[in-house]
Amino acid sequence: MSKRYYACVYGGASDRMDDFYKTQVENLGRVIAENGFSLVYGAGATGSMGAVARGVKDAGGYVMGISPFFIKNFEEIFNCDNTVIVDTMSERKTLMEKHADIYIIAPGGIGTMDEFFQVLTLKYLKRISEPIVILNINGFYDSLVALIDDLISKKVVTEEVRSFFDVVDSVESQVLVDYFNKIKE
Repeated sequence: MSKRYYACVYGGASDRMDDFYKTQVENLGRVIAENGFSLVYGAGATGSMGAVARGVKDAGGYVMGISPFFIKNFEEIFNCDNTVIVDTMSERKTLMEKHADIYIIAPGGIGTMDEFFQVLTLKYLKRISEPIVILNINGFYDSLVALIDDLISKKVVTEEVRSFFDVVDSVESQVLVDYFNKIKE
């Protein structure tokens, strides 16, 4: 059996998110599957989470969702190919990291920020080496990137941190395709 490559996508579950973003993230799911990657994510059926899972499934891809048991009180769970139920949010993140070959930060809220900053910190501490890509569709993450740049200018974050992630403005970005190809080499 050949190795399964996983794109770990962090994104929000809010169904209040503008449909424009959900459509773009659903396209991201298709791009992931079309490039031979499976999805590992937080198992949600709504918002960015549901959109990326639908996109992967619609393109014939494999979806692994990891969710703490209590999340069903907050959001619907997607019908994944493999749903792993854990006790805590920390366990969820640890298992997602275990499978990830690339991290993609899709539009989301505070949970997505928590996940992004965790993998960014892990990369800084040399605990992970996988690429991190921020999907800055329509400027969604301009303020996040500006915050990091501001922290660098205030010398509380090293300039090196800026090299630990890429920012793309489209799911069709050549940066993503190049990473997908490089990872599978």
